[in-house]
Amino acid sequence: MDSSRLLPFTSAPSPSADVALVGVVDHRGFPAFRSSSGRWTAALFIIGGQIAERFAYYGISSNLISYLTGPLQESTAAAAASVNIWSGVAMMLPLAGAFVADSYLGRYKTILFASLLYILGLGLLTLSSILPSLRPPICSINVGKPCIPNHFQAGCFYFALYLVALAQAGHKPCAQAFGADQFDEKDPEESFSRSSFFNWSYCSLCIGSTATIIILTYVQDNISWPLGFGIPFVSMGLALILFLFGTKTYRDAIQLEEAKGVLQLVPLWAISLIYAVIFAQSSTFFIKQGSTLDCRIGSSFHVPPAALQSFISISIVAFIPIYDQILVPVSRKFSRIPTGITQLQRIGIGMILSIISMGIAALVEVKRLKTAKKYGLIEQPNTMIPMSLWWLVPQYILYGITEVFMIIGLQEFFYVQVPNALRSLGLALFMSIFGIGSFISSFLIAVINEATSKSGESWFSDNLNRAHLDYFYWLLAALGAGGLIMYLYFARSYVYKKKQDVAM
Repeated sequence: MDSSRLLPFTSAPSPSADVALVGVVDHRGFPAFRSSSGRWTAALFIIGGQIAERFAYYGISSNLISYLTGPLQESTAAAAASVNIWSGVAMMLPLAGAFVADSYLGRYKTILFASLLYILGLGLLTLSSILPSLRPPICSINVGKPCIPNHFQAGCFYFALYLVALAQAGHKPCAQAFGADQFDEKDPEESFSRSSFFNWSYCSLCIGSTATIIILTYVQDNISWPLGFGIPFVSMGLALILFLFGTKTYRDAIQLEEAKGVLQLVPLWAISLIYAVIFAQSSTFFIKQGSTLDCRIGSSFHVPPAALQSFISISIVAFIPIYDQILVPVSRKFSRIPTGITQLQRIGIGMILSIISMGIAALVEVKRLKTAKKYGLIEQPNTMIPMSLWWLVPQYILYGITEVFMIIGLQEFFYVQVPNALRSLGLALFMSIFGIGSFISSFLIAVINEATSKSGESWFSDNLNRAHLDYFYWLLAALGAGGLIMYLYFARSYVYKKKQDVAM
C-alpha cells in the first residue's frame, strides 16, 4: 500500500507539499487521513449532523400548512400557495449557498456559518409562537373577537421562516457534497463506497424525517406549537455539535475545472421540474385530504393527518436495503455496471413510478368524494367522512419508493456529472429542481383556482367535499407522462462524464 495513504495529521507538512502527490486534503489544506475506517468515520459525523438538520427542517416544513390554516388563519388555497412558495425559495437559495461555498468559503466553513444562522432562525421562530406580542391571538381566550394575527405578528413569523430557508441553503447542498467528498473517486473501492454512501445517507435522513413526522406533528397538533418549534431548535444545535466533533477527520476535493459540463445537465433539470410539481403535493393537499377522513386508532387516539408523511420515509428506509443489497447485485450481473443500473435508468424508473402514484392518488380521491356524497356530507366539510385515513397510505408508500429511484438518482447524477470543483453547485442545482417545482405548483394552483372558481366550484375549494383534487391529480399524471417522453429522448443521447457509469 502507498504510504501516502496513511499520512497522520500530526506530521503533515505544509499544504502545498503533498497536494500534487495525494490530491486529497482536509479543510485546512493539509494532506488528509485516508484509512479505510477513516473515510466512513468522517462520513458518519456528517450524516449524523444531516439527520439532526433534517429533523429540524422537516419539523417546520412537514406540518407548516396546519400552522398557516390554524393559528395564522389562512385559507386552504392561500396556505398551500404559501407552503409552495416557501419550499420553492428554500430549494432555490442553495444555488447561492453553493456558489459561495465553491467560490469563496469552502464547504466546511459554509456548513459552519449556515448552522449558526439556522439556529438563529429556529430560535426566532420559536419565540414568534411564545411571546404574546409576536404570537397569533388564541381563539379560546378571545371569544367574540377575530383570531386573525396582525401584520407585525405574521411578518415576524415569515421573517423567521425565511431565515430558516436561507440557512438551509448553505447547509443542505454543502453537507451532502462534503459527505461524498470523503470518498476518493480515483480509488476503485472508495468510488463504489461513494455510490453506496448516497443510498445509506438518504436512508438515514429518512429515518430522521420519519421520527420528525411521527413525533413533531403529534406535538404540534395536540400539545403546543412552541414546543413543536422548540424541538427543531434543539435538534439543530445537536447538528452543529456533531459536525464540529468530526472536524479532524474531514478531507476535501481540490481541483479547478471549467463549468462547461454543467450546461449539458440543463435539459434533465428542466424535465425533472414536472416530477417536482408532483413531489410538492404530499405536504399540502394530501394532508388536507386526510383531515376530512376518519383518523382514529381505537376509540380515542387521533392520528395527525400530517403524520402519514412518515410512510414515505418508512418505505424509503425499508426499500433502500432491498435496492442496495439485492437489486444492485442482481442487475450488476446482467449489465456489468458497478451500480447495477445507470443513473439515468434509475431516474427514469422513478419518473414512471411518480406517474403511477398520481393515478393512485386520483382514484383514492374519487373514492373519498363518492363516500362523502353517499353519506350526505357534501355540505358538511367539518364532519368526518366515514372512510379510514389508511386509504391514503398506498400513495404515500409509492411516493417513498419513487424517491429511492428518482431523488437519490438525481442526487448522485448532479454530483458526479459536474466538474469536481463545482459539486456543491451541482447538488444545489438538483435542489433547485424542487424549488422551481414548488413555484410551478403554486402557479398552477393559482391559475386553476381562478379559472375553476369562475365556472363553478374551485378544484381547491375550502370545502374539499365540493372540490376536485382528483382532476388536479389526473392533470399532474398527464404532465408526468409528457415529461417521461421528453426524458427518454434526452437519456438516449446523453454521454456520461464517468466511465464507470456506462455499460462495459
